[in-house]
Amino acid sequence: MKYVDEYRDGRIARTLGATIARTVRLDRDYRFMEFCGGHTHAISRYGIEDLLPANVRMIHGPGCPVCVLPIGRIDAAIRLSKRPEITLCTYGDVMRVPGSRETSLFKAKAAGADIRMVYSTLDAIRIAESEPSREVVFFAVGFETTTPPTALAIRLALRKKLTNFSVFCNHVLTPPAILAVLTSADMPEFGGVKVDGFIGPSHVSTVIGTEPFAPFAEAFEKPVVVAGFEPLDVMQAILLLVRQINDGRHEVENQYTRAVTRAGNCKAQAEMADIFELRESFEWRGLGLVPRSGLRLKEAYAACDAERRFNVQDVPGRDNPACECGAILRGVKNPIDCKLFGTICTPDAPMGSCMVSSEGACAAHWTYGRFRDLARRAS
Repeated sequence: MKYVDEYRDGRIARTLGATIARTVRLDRDYRFMEFCGGHTHAISRYGIEDLLPANVRMIHGPGCPVCVLPIGRIDAAIRLSKRPEITLCTYGDVMRVPGSRETSLFKAKAAGADIRMVYSTLDAIRIAESEPSREVVFFAVGFETTTPPTALAIRLALRKKLTNFSVFCNHVLTPPAILAVLTSADMPEFGGVKVDGFIGPSHVSTVIGTEPFAPFAEAFEKPVVVAGFEPLDVMQAILLLVRQINDGRHEVENQYTRAVTRAGNCKAQAEMADIFELRESFEWRGLGLVPRSGLRLKEAYAACDAERRFNVQDVPGRDNPACECGAILRGVKNPIDCKLFGTICTPDAPMGSCMVSSEGACAAHWTYGRFRDLARRAS
């Protein structure tokens, strides 16, 4: 297949669905977690769950980079933005994520803070170049996918001798989060969820490759299939997972061979390793403190580290107690289980991060899944 329409061919999707139905064993259930917001979106948008047999269940995981950002870091960014000398730059989705007391970067901007939405790290560099009297801070979020561009921005700022550019680093790593999900699976009292296999993240895997997922497949005996974002990619990944489980195998398979290799992008990995180092732990919304899951700038790049330059303190924030984003990100609840969903929490007025980002489970379910819910209730 070469063109995108072929990856969305309904006839092939129905054939794959029928093949999955013939392949599954009737004496067991299959619980697969997709670990990428793009997969969550594709599953909702294309109605993939409607093509699966009843004993195959998809579980949304903590795969949305905006959703997993803890509220305390949002609060810290808002405090930074209120400093008169600072221009805070970040991506659009982050600006609408609620902080404590229903604040957000968007509301802080409306109140007068100098906050600017950028499409790339280079936009922030250009602002720093054109406005040397301002302290330009890039609020960096995301998984391994967005980390290399941040590393390159730091390198470029140093090359250009920009002394007014720094990064508030909130980059996190995917494998430790998968480990956190797996280690909590046998502790339902702590919000764990049983998972039989994973659809591995696609964009992340273009950077880190498939090799980092091998320990989970081996030690926890959970198969992983790295898949692309199109509906047929996801359907094929589910079929591969079902076959592995039926065969008693637990391997890492690569469905997304047109973009992902076993080793990944070694040049991007080298840039990340040169600029960043692991934090001892980092808080994830829904998962709590996850050991060795977050990155910070190395001492050699302290001049570009906004946390050091502006003495950013970690102050725990408080989520809306009625919001179920944490449980949804752990996979133990669905969006419709939250009493705020579709009532006072909508994409126009999000109460939780999962409703903000287009990759969030609540936003995906609001855009597509809620219509199926209505149809089911009417039938």
